[in-house]
Amino acid sequence: MTNWVNGRVHEVIRWNDRLCSIKVKADLAPYVAGQFGKLSLIIDGERVGRAYSFVNPPQAEYHEFYLIKIPEGRLSPHLFNLQPGDELQISHEASGFMTLAEVPEGRDLWMMATGTAIGPFLAILSEQQVFQRFQNVVLVHGVREREDLTYQSLIQSFKTQWSPRFRYIPIVSREECLDILQGRIPALLDNGLLEASAGLVISPTCTQTMLCGNPAMVKDTFHALEQKGLKKNLRREPGHITMENYW
Repeated sequence: MTNWVNGRVHEVIRWNDRLCSIKVKADLAPYVAGQFGKLSLIIDGERVGRAYSFVNPPQAEYHEFYLIKIPEGRLSPHLFNLQPGDELQISHEASGFMTLAEVPEGRDLWMMATGTAIGPFLAILSEQQVFQRFQNVVLVHGVREREDLTYQSLIQSFKTQWSPRFRYIPIVSREECLDILQGRIPALLDNGLLEASAGLVISPTCTQTMLCGNPAMVKDTFHALEQKGLKKNLRREPGHITMENYW
């Protein structure tokens, strides 16, 4: 049974009419960058809760969550309408294995996300450990439209501090943008454009990957990486692909 604690909204960032980030003050158990907690509200006398990854590193003053408003959803429209000072409930303990500790050694680390699933990667990148372990770090973010490419100031700070070891590759699938790769991550792996954009070759001899996004993206990207010789990472049998479905 989930142990819920009260949290108070500190700030709401509305990126557009579908995406927002919520910063919450709450007393939670220690957690690791890349893990997720559960947010909940009492709606019509019933508790409604969903899992959301922490965008912030654990040492941050506030707990930050990145979410998309699903019009027919039971919880997200209510979360989207929260204001500073409002209360909600958060699970006291975090969960999840999309953490750096689960990833074997390698030279290059590719983080591939779609939509709000970029959240756990932003938390991991905010800590220096990832750059202590890997020579090159690539963040790939696939979205529908350019306006969905959020957290640009934070990403720019990574580029400023860690360039040329840090590479950011945005991808748009439903809008024509001359300066941004277009399509889906699996297709851009198949045709070589993703590797060409990063200036790195994906190979089982030097590459580790982390996949986080909708199930179709994770499945198709996994198969595309298998074609390059990479295999699923398991605790009993270390590999190259660590993945998590993001809903």
